[in-house]
Amino acid sequence: MRLKLLLPLLLTPVVAQAQTCETTVGSADTMTFDVRSITVPSSCETFTVHFQHRGRMPKTGMGHNWVLARSADVESIAKAGVAAGAENNFIAKGDVRVIAATPLLGGGESASVSFQVSALGKDEKYTYFCSFPGHWSMMRGSLKLEG
Repeated sequence: MRLKLLLPLLLTPVVAQAQTCETTVGSADTMTFDVRSITVPSSCETFTVHFQHRGRMPKTGMGHNWVLARSADVESIAKAGVAAGAENNFIAKGDVRVIAATPLLGGGESASVSFQVSALGKDEKYTYFCSFPGHWSMMRGSLKLEG
C-alpha cells in the first residue's frame, strides 16, 4: 500500500527553482539589444550581465556598451558621456549615477559586468542603455528588482 502512495511522487520530476543571478544580452550592427527587459531576483547578492557585440563593425563606427542607471538619469548621463569621449567609453569619469557599465565593444567582442543587488531599490525604475552617441534613445531596455 505504501508503495502505491509513494510511486507517483517518485515518478514525478523534481523541478529546481534556482534563482539565476546572471543573464546574457547581445547586440549586432544595429541600435537594439536582443533582450528588452531583465528581472533581477532579490535573493541574489550580486548580478552579472554578459554583454556580447555580435556584429562586425568596429567600435569607432558602431560601438556598443551596456550601462545601467535609474531611468530618470539616463538622458543626462548619456549627454555627459558625449563630452567624456570614446576613451572613457562615453561615460563621464566618476559619474556616481552609473550603477554598472561594460566597456565600449566592437563587433565580435564581449564583456561582463557585475553589480551589488543591494544598490537597487524595489520601487525604483531602471534602464540599461548604450552610451555611444546617438544610441541611448533607441538602444535601451528596462531592469527591475523582483520583489
